[in-house]
Amino acid sequence: MPKINLASIPAKEIVKGYPARFVHTDSMTLSFLEVKKGESLPTHHHVHEQVSIVLEGRFQLIIDGEPVEFGEGEIVVIPSNVPHSGLAITDCKLMDVFNPIREDYRNL
Repeated sequence: MPKINLASIPAKEIVKGYPARFVHTDSMTLSFLEVKKGESLPTHHHVHEQVSIVLEGRFQLIIDGEPVEFGEGEIVVIPSNVPHSGLAITDCKLMDVFNPIREDYRNL
């Protein structure tokens, strides 16, 4: 795969307030998000294992009913099919890695 300039990828809003830029490989999807303070992510679940990383700011996930607040450089792993929601505590830059690939995101 050639070098990719993230800024050249158009952002697509996955839910209100959550614009993301996607990179897809043969087996995973990387999602880069810029989220404004106070934006919430509704409870959902998916078959994909998800690794969430805060690149800047503070974010809260509620994973299977348990709140987890994390900040810059911290990582949270969300197992397959576990319900989770989120809230931007501050303006945030986030990266999510999904395995297997998110075909639903590829088709946005």
